Amino acid sequence: MEKIIIGLGNPGQKYHHTRHNAGWLVLDRLVQELLGESPHWENKPRLFAQIIVIGHNLLVKPTTMMNDSGRSVRAIVDYYNLTPADFSTKLLVIHDDLDLPLGQTRWSKNSRSAGHKGVQSIIDALGTQTFNRWRLGIKPASPLLEESATFVLNNFSPLELQILQALSLKPIYNFLEDQPSNN
Repeated sequence: MEKIIIGLGNPGQKYHHTRHNAGWLVLDRLVQELLGESPHWENKPRLFAQIIVIGHNLLVKPTTMMNDSGRSVRAIVDYYNLTPADFSTKLLVIHDDLDLPLGQTRWSKNSRSAGHKGVQSIIDALGTQTFNRWRLGIKPASPLLEESATFVLNNFSPLELQILQALSLKPIYNFLEDQPSNN
């Protein structure tokens, strides 16, 4: 595989439109743009994931719960024989970020999890934080009135979902084309 793009989320219909599933929602949109059709994900229990292969690129939705995403990512990098030296050029993880305002994104490489348990699971499983991340802001404009765990597991409002779906996917396309991200 040339590139592996992993969108983080939780499996199950009840989580489908939650803020924590922003990575999955962006991957669905990317697949639709690349293929011109709704995604048809192939279940790969051995990899703890659903996958779509487009050209020489692999798009992945881990089927573990968010906080255990590292198990799936480890299985995938082992299956495709990626080494830690490959992670910075071949691996991208897309996930929600409660520290960024809704609609903002940030490209990161070699950064800590900042409390995101799914990302920390991946760092722990890979033994490194040197991989690409595209962080999708979900922070509300006003202070949270609930625990952050409750907030991320609630559904996006229609307006929030519209903002997420309007994000430019240019940083992902740049990654696929080996161009630096100016996110």
